Order: sequence, then C-alpha cells, then structure tokens
Amino acid sequence: MSELPVAPPVRRPRPSRSELRNDVWLAAGLFVAAVLSTALGSVAGVYGEDAGGGMQGALLYCLAITAPLAVRRRFPEVAVVVIAVVFFVGVTLRIPELYVSNITVFIAMYTVGAWVDDRRRAMWVRVAVIVGMFVWLLVTTFQAAIDPTDETLSRAGLFSPFAAYMLIQFLVNAAYFGGAYYMGDRAYAAAMSRAALEERTRELELEREVTAAQAVALDRVRIARELHDVVAHHVSAMGVQAGAARTVLERDPDAARRALLGVEESARSALADLRQLLETLRTPDLEAEGGSAVHLSGLADLVAHANDNGLPTSLTVVGEPVELAELTQVNIYRVAQESLTNARRHGGPDASADVRLRYDQGAVELEVTNTGRTAGPMRPGLGIVGMRERAASSGGTLEAGPRPRGGFLVRLRIPLPLRVDA
Repeated sequence: MSELPVAPPVRRPRPSRSELRNDVWLAAGLFVAAVLSTALGSVAGVYGEDAGGGMQGALLYCLAITAPLAVRRRFPEVAVVVIAVVFFVGVTLRIPELYVSNITVFIAMYTVGAWVDDRRRAMWVRVAVIVGMFVWLLVTTFQAAIDPTDETLSRAGLFSPFAAYMLIQFLVNAAYFGGAYYMGDRAYAAAMSRAALEERTRELELEREVTAAQAVALDRVRIARELHDVVAHHVSAMGVQAGAARTVLERDPDAARRALLGVEESARSALADLRQLLETLRTPDLEAEGGSAVHLSGLADLVAHANDNGLPTSLTVVGEPVELAELTQVNIYRVAQESLTNARRHGGPDASADVRLRYDQGAVELEVTNTGRTAGPMRPGLGIVGMRERAASSGGTLEAGPRPRGGFLVRLRIPLPLRVDA
C-alpha cells in the first residue's frame, strides 16, 4: 500500500526562547558596534563638515537602527519598516555611520522573508522597502548630478566617473537587496521542510508504536489459538476416556484400565504438543506458524485418535493431492482437529463424523460433518473464532453451522496459488 503524502505545515514553528534571547543579544551587540562606527566615522570625517545630528542624535540613531532587531522574529514587518525609516532619516541627516546600519537593514529584510507565514504580505512589505530605497537613491543621484558645488567626481563625457560611481551604487544595492530577499525565502522554505520532516518522523514513530502493539496482539491471538486447539483436543479426549473408565470401573476393570491408559496417552500427547508449541514460540526466525509439527499427513492419525476415543470417524481424500504451503497445512489440520473435538463434545454418545479433503483446480477444501445433536442455540465460541482466523490467515473462507438434518458442518475452502507454466 502506498503511503499518503504528508501535508506541509501551514505555519512555520514559532521561535524558541533561546532564539528570542539571541535576538536581544544581537541587537545589543550591533548597538555597541554602531556607536563605535559612528565615533570612528566622525573622527575620520566621513561627511566632513556636513555631518549632522550631534553626539546625542548619533546615539539616538544607533539605538533606533538596532533596537527593533530585538523583536525581529516576533514582529518582522514592524522591525523592517522602522529600521528602513530610521535609515532614511540617518542618511538624510548625514550621521557618520555607514556600515552597521546597512547590516541591520539586511537582517531585517532577511527576517521578513524567513519568518512571515503570510507569503504575500512578506513579499509586498519587502518590495515596498526596496522600491523606497531605490526611489531615494534615484532622488539623491539626481540631486548630486545637478549640484554645481559638488566637484568630487568629474561629470564630463558620456560615461563619466560620476556615472560609473552611480552605476556601481545601483548594482551594489540590487545585489544587496536581492540577496536579502533570496536568502530569506530560502530560509523559510528550509524551515518548512524541516517542520514537515519532523511531523513525518512523529507520524512514523506513532505508526511504529501502533505496529508493535498490533504485532504483540497478533502474537497473543496466535498463542491463544494454538493453546486452545492443543489443550481442548486432548482434554476433551481425556474427559471421554475418564468418564468411560468411571462407568465400567466396578464391572469391567480391564476396560477401565484400557480407558485410563488412553487418558495417560492423551496426557503425554498433550505435553508433547505443548512442548512443540513452546519451542516454536521460542524460535526467533520462524515464520508465523511454519514451525508447527502438524501437517496434512497427520490427518489419518487424527481420525484414528477420534475413533479410539469414542467418535467413529471416516477419512476420504478426493482429487490429486498438491503441495501446499506449510501454514496452509497447519491451518487445515487444526480446523479438522477442532471440528472433531467439537463433535466429540457436543454430538452425543451416538455421534459419528466424516472428514473429506478435496483437491480441485483452484482450491483445497476440507469438510467435516458429524451426526448427533446440536448443542442448543448456536453461539460461536473460541473454537469457531479460531477456525475463522485460520481461514483468513490462509486467504480462505469458513462455513460452520448446524445441518438441517441434524449434526454439524464445518467447511474450509482455501484458494490454491496460480501456477505459471514455464
């Protein structure tokens, strides 16, 4: 049976406590780095005399550009919008910090792609920030191009140094934002794949536990069925023999002795069968019931045993015998054994039985009929249940019930495997 595909989880697993705690440490570390970067940029004269904001403004900028990262996994959209706005303000005011702010924008963009479950919203938030950034870059580029006082780079020629510098700015920003967008989406897809794999692992673990429990239950049913078949057959015979010995004990001691010898023999047979059953159960590499000592070749002995214990029984084999699987032979034998045991127990003192084993082209059929009375209303006991289980385990069917003219009928039919001629 093919396995059904596992539906992917609807939501990404929520961040753990350690991940949220790491976000706080990340924000704190970047704040310290931003303060150092601002101080060094001021000393290096990044914007020269045009630098603005002052020391208090620079500290406030460093705090505003890094603090949202402390809650970036809880509120990723809010964090990226706040950081983008603060970045615009800081560059507009020419605060001398060029590096940490770019790192925070990248992390915020990445977080939206990696943690927002609404993928449409995640796309639009990032697209809005990227469009805003490029619009701002176009505006600043246009302003620099028309500023007559800015003579840092030459504007002469079709591909001037100024044009080359602006092109580099656009390409770097495209790679910068494209990388943040792509890496965020990849992180989200990887997280969802891990979540689906973990869910499948949990399902497989549950299936393994259920399978193990079912295997134990099937073993228990099998043991109960074997014990019932072995014990019921021999104990039933012992009961009949013991009753006969009690009846003739006073007037025919020899007959009583013979009956007691039969009880002894039945007890020994029961012990031998139980020992064989225990050895079968202890063998680890044994297939199902393949290690049983009973086979169809023992049907004649089974019929002889029934005759010896007060149930006149005949055996007829119809058709050409074929080689059957060992499990099939065990099941047919046990059904015949249980049927004769029930006939001896319920058929009355004048009951007789007939066992017929038929081979045809498509199936093997066992039919056990007995004369005599039927025990009250039909109520399936463990014996009937066990016979039905044996029929099902071999892919066959079982018919069991009283006959209209009296007695009882058990018919087991098991299909034969198809032969393919070479």
